[in-house]
Amino acid sequence: MSLDLRKVSCDDIIARAQAALQTSFDIDTEVRKRRSLGFRAGRGTWVRIEVRSLDRVDGQGWGIECAAMLTGVAMPSWYQGVSWIDHERGVMWRADETECVSDQAVKLGGTLTAAPDLSESWWSTFSASMTTLAAHTTTRTATPHLQPITQRRFSATIHQVFPELDSHIGEWRVAHADLAWGNLTAPNCYFLDWEDWGMAPRGFDASALWSASLAVPELADRVYRACQADLDSPTGKLARLYHCAEIMAAPAGYAGPLLKPAEAHAAGLVKELQG
Repeated sequence: MSLDLRKVSCDDIIARAQAALQTSFDIDTEVRKRRSLGFRAGRGTWVRIEVRSLDRVDGQGWGIECAAMLTGVAMPSWYQGVSWIDHERGVMWRADETECVSDQAVKLGGTLTAAPDLSESWWSTFSASMTTLAAHTTTRTATPHLQPITQRRFSATIHQVFPELDSHIGEWRVAHADLAWGNLTAPNCYFLDWEDWGMAPRGFDASALWSASLAVPELADRVYRACQADLDSPTGKLARLYHCAEIMAAPAGYAGPLLKPAEAHAAGLVKELQG
């Protein structure tokens, strides 16, 4: 997608969303990302505006609205939404109004290099939500980084570093598919940003968060212990290797403090999977 919302004016889009949802936005609360805008609304809710290129209007529906059917997961309640085609820009817009979560992201951007202060209650909510989420069913396919997670993509990512390894996915589960410390809040645990959720290899979410925590060994270990059954399953080990391979194949300097622990863990995982 060529439209980067961090670099363009969206005044007309913001005005249209306010009119359609019949509420005002507090512009001072704006959270602007590459493909979304967020605002606290006048009635104490939160509005997220997302943009998609027209070739991504693929029949899966909009993730936030579809995620409203998920029960037992700590996530903001969804209230209403509106979407429209913008022929001038060649995109589709979607504005969703949800419960406003006042808790902040554990780490908004960048790599965690120090353990966050997360209570046992936080970890209990996290574990329960992960278990309940995986037990759901859906026809949606997870789309991490805007692309569907398929066997072919999964294998290609692993094989660019470990070309001879058998990377067959044995188990699929419902996943958030963008689970990172920027999409988890504290001190209360909420899972944010549901646009990419769907079916993914078992352990995909847990391994994503585990790999994002490798610069803080005690945090990575805490994630591992919270999700051990999934991460130690055959597919879960492959999912961990997938995320290690992503780190190892990243451009020089991009992975930073994640690179060496990813390499070490990957070597151990390869031995386990080949054994």
